[in-house]
Amino acid sequence: MFDFEKLVVYQKVRSTNVAILKYLDQQKSLDPYIEDQLKRASMSILLNLTEGVGRRTSPDKRRFVNVARSSLFEVVSILQILSDMNLMEEPLYKQLYEEYADISRMLLALYRSY
Repeated sequence: MFDFEKLVVYQKVRSTNVAILKYLDQQKSLDPYIEDQLKRASMSILLNLTEGVGRRTSPDKRRFVNVARSSLFEVVSILQILSDMNLMEEPLYKQLYEEYADISRMLLALYRSY
């Protein structure tokens, strides 16, 4: 098992990414730019988290966790627009919003721990 797999935040980001990717797979009329940006930003959270855990120094670890959290903010803003435009059902939006709020707190705690 890799070190990042032991983190609860990694597991939560991973499962949330699956929900985002399933949502995107079902959307046939979504603007391709928005779809691509949401996909990239959500994957950026996961990939920067895992890369940061693999770094050796605390400043490196913090930098990658900070980028992951910044990507999370990007995802949330896209979700808000999708909800505002009625392109995402309210229950899914609320669920994802709460999950990202939890993840944000977890990433901040991880950042501070380094």
